[in-house]
Amino acid sequence: MAEQAITGWRKWAEDIGEQCVFFTRFFRNIFTGGFEWSEFVRQCYEIGYRSMMLVGITSFIMGLVLVVQLHPSIVALGAESMLPKTLAVSFIREIGPVITAIICAGKIASSIGAELGSMKVTEQIDAMEVSGANPLQYLVVTRILATSLTVPLLAVIGDVIGLLGGFLALNITDNISLSLYFHKCIASLDFSDFLPAVVKTIFFGFAIGFVGCYKGYHSNKGTESVGIAANSAVVTASLWIFVIDAIAVQITSLLFYK
Repeated sequence: MAEQAITGWRKWAEDIGEQCVFFTRFFRNIFTGGFEWSEFVRQCYEIGYRSMMLVGITSFIMGLVLVVQLHPSIVALGAESMLPKTLAVSFIREIGPVITAIICAGKIASSIGAELGSMKVTEQIDAMEVSGANPLQYLVVTRILATSLTVPLLAVIGDVIGLLGGFLALNITDNISLSLYFHKCIASLDFSDFLPAVVKTIFFGFAIGFVGCYKGYHSNKGTESVGIAANSAVVTASLWIFVIDAIAVQITSLLFYK
C-alpha cells in the first residue's frame, strides 16, 4: 500500500513537472517569429463563435430560473425592487463567468484534447516536426491564446443574455419596462464588480486551452487514449476553474470589499 502511494505521488510530481515544461515551451513560442495569425483567427471562430449559442441558451435559462427562485423570498422580505440588483450583482460577479467557463470546459477542452490526441495517435504531430514545422506554435499557442480571448467575450455576452432571461421571468408576475430594468441593474454595479469578473475569465480561458492542449499533446499511443485525453481534459479544466475562482474570490475580497 505504501509503495503504491509513493508511486502515485511520483507520477503526480512527474506530471506537474511535464506541465511546467509544457508551459515554458508555450510561453517561449509566443514570442517566436512567424506567429500563425490565420490559424489563430480560425480557432477564435471555432472556439468562440460556435460556442456562443450554447452559452447564450444556458445563460438565458440561468437568469430566468434565478429570478423565479428568488422572487418569492424577495417578496416575502418586502424588497421586490431589489430583485434586479440582486440578479445583476450575483450574475456578473460569479454565476455568469463560472457557468460560461464550465460550459467551455465541457465543449472546448474536450474538443481540443480529442483533436490533438487523434493527431498524436496518427503521428501527424511527428510528421509536422519532421517536415520542419513548429507544431507547438501552430497547434498549441494559437488554441490557448484563442481560448484566453474568447472565453471572456463569451462570459460578457452570457451576462447580458442572462439578465434578459431575468427580465422575462420578472415580467411573468410583474410589469417592468426593459429600460427601467437595465437601469436598475447597471446602477447596482460598480467597477469592482466588472474588473475581477473579466480578469478571472481570462484565467479560466487560459486554463481550458492549456489543459486541453496538454492532455491531447501528451496522449499515449492507441485509439483509446483519445477518449481518455478528452475526458481528462474536461475533468481537469473544470477542477482548475473552481480553484482559480476560489483564489480570485479571496483576492477580490481583500482588494475591493474590505
